[in-house]
Amino acid sequence: MQRSVTSPTAPTEKTYSELQLAYSHFNDHLFEGQLPHCLITLQREKRTVGYFSAARFATLDGRTTDEIALNPSYFAVVPIIETLQTLVHEMAHLWQEHFGKPGRGRYHNEEWASKMESIGLMPSSTGQPGGMRTGDRMADYAIQNGLFLQACDALLTQHFQLSWYDRFPSEEHVRLGAQSMATQIDARHGTTVPIATNVALANAVHPGGSVRSASLATADGERPSMVNKSNRIKYTCSGCAKFSVWGKPEIELICGKCKSEFVPV
Repeated sequence: MQRSVTSPTAPTEKTYSELQLAYSHFNDHLFEGQLPHCLITLQREKRTVGYFSAARFATLDGRTTDEIALNPSYFAVVPIIETLQTLVHEMAHLWQEHFGKPGRGRYHNEEWASKMESIGLMPSSTGQPGGMRTGDRMADYAIQNGLFLQACDALLTQHFQLSWYDRFPSEEHVRLGAQSMATQIDARHGTTVPIATNVALANAVHPGGSVRSASLATADGERPSMVNKSNRIKYTCSGCAKFSVWGKPEIELICGKCKSEFVPV
């Protein structure tokens, strides 16, 4: 018998219903239910775990809605709390778009940083203590016993989960997962990476593996090249993002301006 496309086990329906549940939960617990609806998408933007885009989508009658995008390449190799941090980080941008004054372009200003702290997330350019609170490229980490972790406790003890994971994260994604501050949070659900706690998932996920690309094509129908024949790769500062260099794989570099690590791009 053919399975109905509206079956609750359909991957698209399952994935987006889980993300919508998380959005609604954090809206209620951290933003007093003030945030309007938005369209959550999955996007593999390079070197981006997520982003917010104001009024990005429109309906046939001219109504608009904001977009929050999450990068699924990280889901299997970072703690689920880290993924939820990304969602709430972008929700803070959505809050500022509707109730505050956003900074220019990608700049994370003081108003945004203060809102993040008030809901239990500490802005940090490095994702670690000591990073800059404002700037163009910002990460964050959970404040111990803050509102965000309390909201996570309420969500994760309701057996919330993400059901579908990208099988081919890069080695860089794995390293970022291992360095996540979420792994240092004690006695809470969601602080270990999914592939470390689920054998079946670990067997299915292949970090750095090859993705079958027979269906990939550009707008004019040409297959894009997937081969990097160079023995050098590009590194960009993870803090100020103002400097880039080329070098051999696995070298370790520190930015002389902001003291952040250079990461592969």
